[in-house]
Amino acid sequence: MAQITAALVKELRETSGAGMMDCKKALNENDGDIEAAQDWLRQKGLASAAKKAGRVAAEGLVALSTGDKTAAVIEVNSETDFVAKNEQFQKFVSNTATVALDVAGYDELKAAAYPGSSKTCEETLTELVGTIGENMNIRRMEKLSVANGVVASYMHNASGEGLGKIGVLVALESEGDQDKLNALGKQIAMHVAATNPLALDRDSVDASDIERERTVLIEQAKEAGKPEEIAIKMVEGRMRKFYEENCLLEQAFVIDPDNSVGKAVDALAKEIGSPIKVTGYVRFELGAGIEKKEEDFAAEVAAAAGA
Repeated sequence: MAQITAALVKELRETSGAGMMDCKKALNENDGDIEAAQDWLRQKGLASAAKKAGRVAAEGLVALSTGDKTAAVIEVNSETDFVAKNEQFQKFVSNTATVALDVAGYDELKAAAYPGSSKTCEETLTELVGTIGENMNIRRMEKLSVANGVVASYMHNASGEGLGKIGVLVALESEGDQDKLNALGKQIAMHVAATNPLALDRDSVDASDIERERTVLIEQAKEAGKPEEIAIKMVEGRMRKFYEENCLLEQAFVIDPDNSVGKAVDALAKEIGSPIKVTGYVRFELGAGIEKKEEDFAAEVAAAAGA
């Protein structure tokens, strides 16, 4: 059998764009024949997948999966919305969301066995990239669980069962009526989808966000020429407004704007005779935070015509 040197692996990696371990395996499978190894990588979809990996993937799907007192949400990206409607892609996203229920986190999800396959979720997606012809990636996942109570979910702009553009989970700890908890939890999840709160409560707001807001408000007060004692009172009042606008439990409830989310939770707790605590929420919006390349089609055509 031919010796697989580091130089040979490097050469194949540069010509194919595939990963180092994939290149080494390809060379081992083909007795060091670099051309045969290149074909092997192409057949497995690994070379084409690697070449597409640099392209921006900001479309795709968010998926929800719920179990007993636990739920998971994932985001899987593609380059175009067209692929998000592909049946193979949707099946992969749904199955991977189900796997997410039984793993600890993102890295474990990628390395977990894909349902009905000997391959991992990440390996299965790599094959799908080669088949469909677009860059795709499992971007993120989160889980919420409760000891007692419910993890309610809501999918906005749903395109299939548990699939869509904005997925939300809300965890309610309580020993009260599960159906009523679920109903309120879903309403709160809808509220989160609409308002995208910064944090659950005041204690959950990042210290840097508080400091930044205070600094802005203090400078505004100074610019207005207010005396220091008046400026301090103004800042404190505006900080209360900041919390009311950005903390979930203090926000005006979209279902009942006359009350806050926290008051709605307290009202149900009184009704069912059991304390309720909102222990967490997760909101995944498709493509959030991904810098998308803006295409100027007219300029592109004009440049091509000039060339």
